[in-house]
Amino acid sequence: MAITEFAKQYRERMSPGCVSKFLETDPEFIERFDNFAFDEVVNRPDQGLDDKTRFMAILAALLGCQGIDAFGCMLPAALNFGVTPVEAKEIVYQAVAYLGIGRVYPFLKAANEVLTARGVRLPLEGQATTTAATRRENGTQAQVDIFGESMRDFWQRGHINLWLTDNCFGDYYTRTGLDYAQREMITFCFLAAQGGCESQLTSHAAANMRIGNDRAFLIRVISQCLPYIGYPRSLNALRCVNAAAKQFEAK
Repeated sequence: MAITEFAKQYRERMSPGCVSKFLETDPEFIERFDNFAFDEVVNRPDQGLDDKTRFMAILAALLGCQGIDAFGCMLPAALNFGVTPVEAKEIVYQAVAYLGIGRVYPFLKAANEVLTARGVRLPLEGQATTTAATRRENGTQAQVDIFGESMRDFWQRGHINLWLTDNCFGDYYTRTGLDYAQREMITFCFLAAQGGCESQLTSHAAANMRIGNDRAFLIRVISQCLPYIGYPRSLNALRCVNAAAKQFEAK
């Protein structure tokens, strides 16, 4: 075998002029990985995504699985494939609600380093749309828009629920830079990649379907993230998507 011409060209688009040192130290591995991740997966006829969406999903998955070194390599590639600095930062910011700052902190530093090296002036333009006085109400509306009217009183069921409403949804989902469909897609990736969150993953798979990210789309997302999170978590995510689809179709 040899690295396919498509995989070579795809890697060149990701990192122009960059030659991986692994080609010298681990040539057989890189041959198989590049051919799989950068050709077979990308070109699967029924499992493709547009380049920008693919890289948004990959960034979110790398956050979820704590792939900090890979994130540092893939963020420049994502920017080369059309992900904007604002979109990249919004992915990192929203990850805090699902992963915690303890796990996201290194990624925030890495994102700042990559953007600064590319000449992006920080801080970026603000994307917040809520205030301390409006975040709970607007967070509730975001939950209702995504999950349905049953979420209207969710915030009243204890302080953790309140925080989920005013912080997770009121502080993050209400920001501009990403729309609801994109935010639910990256949340799906956070949960799938970190593992152990199958209940929440099923719920968010159903929420994705409710706002237009259907079962076929979510399976494409899993497929494109698989090289970065592995088979066990990808298969778990697929099971959750199928369970959510059954729930969604039964309504």
